[in-house]
Amino acid sequence: MIAALGTLIVFLYVRNADNRAADAYKAVPVLKAVKLINAGESVADAQAAGKIEESTVGEGDRLPDALTSLDAISTQIAQTAINPGEQIIGTKFAAAPASTSTLAIPKGLMAVSVNLTDTGRVAGFVNPGDKVVIFSVSGEGSRTLLTDVPIIGVGTTTVVATTTTDESGAQTTEQLPRTLFTLGVSQLQAQKILFATSSSELAFGLVNKDSEVSADLKVDNSNLFKK
Repeated sequence: MIAALGTLIVFLYVRNADNRAADAYKAVPVLKAVKLINAGESVADAQAAGKIEESTVGEGDRLPDALTSLDAISTQIAQTAINPGEQIIGTKFAAAPASTSTLAIPKGLMAVSVNLTDTGRVAGFVNPGDKVVIFSVSGEGSRTLLTDVPIIGVGTTTVVATTTTDESGAQTTEQLPRTLFTLGVSQLQAQKILFATSSSELAFGLVNKDSEVSADLKVDNSNLFKK
């Protein structure tokens, strides 16, 4: 009797294990990526390229938000790369591309950009991580606008036509390269920069830890040739 009871217990355990396995591997429908779907790629483009197909997985392997239809995300865009074999889930798609900004803005500051000529940008020696003095130069003279300003980004260089007029009224047009620089500044500094760009030309002075800089120095016709 004891042997029979033991056999029955083993039989029931095995049958229950088989049932659990059957439930876990019961085939359920899902959508899967069959080719790499790139971040920023639309669902429509991925579908047209044959990157998404109907498939099945075991019920226990199906992700909670796996999709069986593209209707809910048909106009959306992949927020991250989706590798072949991955189940298609709604949380990896959105109406707009994911932000790819890698601009590191120092804590408490904001980012503003200025466009400078070759001479204004120290002939191309200014790079992200450097610190600069910003000078404001106009017909009234040159002044130190800001000191110790961090460069947090350098953009593309474009060629801009610049026309100047001499005392006789003759005009000269030059094609000058200008480069976009992004700075990490406070709100007050940002407003100073924006105002200065409307009334003067800005220029950088590249500095290091040993540079000596006066924040109050002004040069105009009254002291241009004084020592």
